Amino acid sequence: MLGVSNSFSGRRWQLAEIDEDAARALALRHGLSGVLARLLLGRGIPADAATDYLNPTLRSLLPEPRSLSDMDKAVARTLAALMGGERIAVFGDYDVDGSCSAALLYDFLSAVGAPPRIYIPDRMTEGYGPSAQAMLRLKEEGAGLVVTVDCGAGAVEALTAARDAGLDVIVLDHHAVENGPPAYAHVNPNRAGDTSGLGHVCAAGIVFLFLVALNRALREAGRYGGAEPDLREYVDLVGLATICDVVPLIGVNRAFVHTGLAKLAKLNRPGIAALARLAGVMPPFTAYHLGFVFGPRINAGGRVGRCGLGADLLTATDVSEAAEFAAALDMHNRERQAIEQIILDEAITQAAQQDNWPFLFAVGEGWHPGVVGIVAGRLKDRFSKPTFVAGFEGGLGRGSARSVAGVDVGALVRGAREAGTVEGGGGHAMAAGFSLRPEQAEPFRRYLGEIFANLSGISGDAAALTLDGVVSPAGVTPSLVHDIARAGPFGAGCPEPILAVPDAQVVFADVVGKGHVRLRLAGSDGGRLDAIAFRTADTALGKALLAARGKRIHAAGRLRADAWNGRQRLQLHLNDAAATL
Repeated sequence: MLGVSNSFSGRRWQLAEIDEDAARALALRHGLSGVLARLLLGRGIPADAATDYLNPTLRSLLPEPRSLSDMDKAVARTLAALMGGERIAVFGDYDVDGSCSAALLYDFLSAVGAPPRIYIPDRMTEGYGPSAQAMLRLKEEGAGLVVTVDCGAGAVEALTAARDAGLDVIVLDHHAVENGPPAYAHVNPNRAGDTSGLGHVCAAGIVFLFLVALNRALREAGRYGGAEPDLREYVDLVGLATICDVVPLIGVNRAFVHTGLAKLAKLNRPGIAALARLAGVMPPFTAYHLGFVFGPRINAGGRVGRCGLGADLLTATDVSEAAEFAAALDMHNRERQAIEQIILDEAITQAAQQDNWPFLFAVGEGWHPGVVGIVAGRLKDRFSKPTFVAGFEGGLGRGSARSVAGVDVGALVRGAREAGTVEGGGGHAMAAGFSLRPEQAEPFRRYLGEIFANLSGISGDAAALTLDGVVSPAGVTPSLVHDIARAGPFGAGCPEPILAVPDAQVVFADVVGKGHVRLRLAGSDGGRLDAIAFRTADTALGKALLAARGKRIHAAGRLRADAWNGRQRLQLHLNDAAATL
């Protein structure tokens, strides 16, 4: 597109192929603008699904919970525990999905008079997921039932110990496993034999479906003498987890996020309200706020602080207590950012020497395990390649992988685990975690090299930037931005549209903040458009933009609108740019 075969970032530009006649027909049928109709077709949305896509509701998109294997069994056991007065414990992961999942169960069970004990393991001393020691501890504390959320699917040893001790465990997870754990019930759309078709739903979504089924069972059992819990009050947590866990925004996930954003905007949850005040953001919120404002702070406790802080924040009912939790998480987030920058600089140095590799592999002694996932994501975004990053400490390495479209890093890690190349690991198509010893680093790298040698088209796909359309600076209007937003919420599986701004003059360019390049573009139509390229000052893209002052370029990015001093400001968030021919 625009003759760009080698942009400032070294990418080829291509325009999304759209049937223009079909776009016009879709626009006419549903009364849509041409831009919105084009975006829907570009995302593969047929005309008869456009209404549900643009107005995703739980009423129309929520699946039947019983379609998930073991759901009936899990509900029956939990119902028995509630009716019999057993103590229930919730064992959660320390990331946003795990914290939201634990908070969901806590809120609901508290509402029916049975507040559970929440157990979040310490990342540094206990590692990921249930351990035999933790299960036996919960048993000693009097728990009769443990529900694991966003973890447990691969915890064979821990759940075997629980079973042998007479402790029932229900697993509510979404991580793919070949062989399930010895749990009382294992509700997981990515387990062998499950036919629900819900493999794209995060753990909090699975927990929500479990609560829908449990609520129904409690109603049928006559547990409710009066009003029952309103599950819609909990969708804010599901929407937050769905965005932060980077699962595809398709089907019910769109309803979770759409409904969750509306709920979050009310700021009824003290922890979210406290975070919003600290971050200086106000409703209406977007997926950006969930993924880049709230998410990193909630995650920070599990990365460099106390791992249970995220769940504490989300379950807090006292405003002052919520403010304390939010302040601690915000402090930990700043600590995380400082650690991340040091490791990122070292990892970039390694990645720069892997120019001809179809993937990136970076390891370092003393790299904090809490930030390797973020570093992997930064490298993936910067170099457009699947990325594997691990840090070693005390003879053990913990790593994270982040991927690009077409490469399932979760499957790669599971394959390496089965081959004995790493100690353990698993995950999703786009994100995975693994553990390994220092002497396994090189065999793991070679293993990945052999796999990628047999994967065709990876480098070409990663190097291409697909654009959804073309706009001039004068054509960037509030109505255009509004139309684009209607195709959201955006995230994994539903990327935010990227538009090209061709042949624009760079009338201003400078470095601002922490390595961001800010520009002002002028079109031949007389229009002006502000633009910014985040964290690019020391990259090839950033350097080229700074050198382009006074010159004409093609720019490509996402249009954003924000309010500043009571005025709406439109801005292009740059993904790439290229010289004009």
